[in-house]
Amino acid sequence: MVTTLFKDFTFEAAHRLPHVPDGHKCGRLHGHSFMVRVEITGPVDPHSGWVMDFGELKTLFSPVLEQLDHYYLNDIPGLENPTSEILARWIWRQLKPRLPLLSAIMVKETCTAGCIYRGEE
Repeated sequence: MVTTLFKDFTFEAAHRLPHVPDGHKCGRLHGHSFMVRVEITGPVDPHSGWVMDFGELKTLFSPVLEQLDHYYLNDIPGLENPTSEILARWIWRQLKPRLPLLSAIMVKETCTAGCIYRGEE
């Protein structure tokens, strides 16, 4: 049995989007309460009954979260233009080497707007 599981994480951060048209509100410094959903897909272990322990997933994501929470995203290498799309890919690249079952990263910057990244193009 193959199953997808997910764990949601939240963090607060400021950013600005440097490549938007002049006068666009996102070109000004502002902040978000970001939500990141980390999805993994894999076989369910017949003995444990799970794909992965949620605690292990939290441990693996913790170093990424520490780099983002309460920081100015534009100052982080690779996030000079920190759109949700670029942030999702950046998180993917941080996690994938340590989390081979990673299948998607969702980033929400508001309750109603976000993106889902499913891996390298």
